[in-house]
Amino acid sequence: MANETILVVDDEEDILELVAFNLKREGYEVIAASTGEMALHLAGEQQPDLMVLDLMLPGIDGLEVTRQLKADSGMGNIPIVMLTAKGEEADIMAGLELGADDYVSKPFSPRVLVARVKAVLRRKEKAPVDEEGVVRTRDLVIHPGRREVLAEGRQVQLTFTEFGILAYLAKRPGCVFTRNQIVDAVRGEDYNVTDRSVDVQIAGLRKKLGPAGRYVETVRGVGYRFKE
Repeated sequence: MANETILVVDDEEDILELVAFNLKREGYEVIAASTGEMALHLAGEQQPDLMVLDLMLPGIDGLEVTRQLKADSGMGNIPIVMLTAKGEEADIMAGLELGADDYVSKPFSPRVLVARVKAVLRRKEKAPVDEEGVVRTRDLVIHPGRREVLAEGRQVQLTFTEFGILAYLAKRPGCVFTRNQIVDAVRGEDYNVTDRSVDVQIAGLRKKLGPAGRYVETVRGVGYRFKE
């Protein structure tokens, strides 16, 4: 049985109860918040293993919660699964760019949500301690085991997905990978993704890497590769 703690954030009581019930049934500890302010407070106080976050919240909305969470060195590593209303593609893209790990659209199947939560937690736990896989270029160092990236000696804070994309491309420099191949490797084959969401993740990755972002090249009409 699972023993991770999940913070569920939604201003609709019935949604909170539904999500909490299904997560508890799988063995997770659940804490709940109905506002963005409460979510940030509990995240700092309880340090949950994952957050299920509704984007439409009173006061501080889900996107602002994500922004503040990822900017905080003490909470930035908490994975986020967003709950979004249908048709909120712009918000989904914004959430992924800010560092959210996955999303589920409302109305949703509790079984699908639980599966997404499990998948994100598995990816978090799978980080291999493999110092032999360290990638070094003139101004970029990628430590898969430490999940650490240094660009020009500066430590770069990447989301789980951004790091996964960079490490995946860097393992086979010069090889071109399609967006679907990248998604399958980083998130799993059951992840519902669009070309646009991959492009958003790559854009965010390059921005954080600064000048070292040039190593992630676009191959027009195909996908991406890590420059040799």
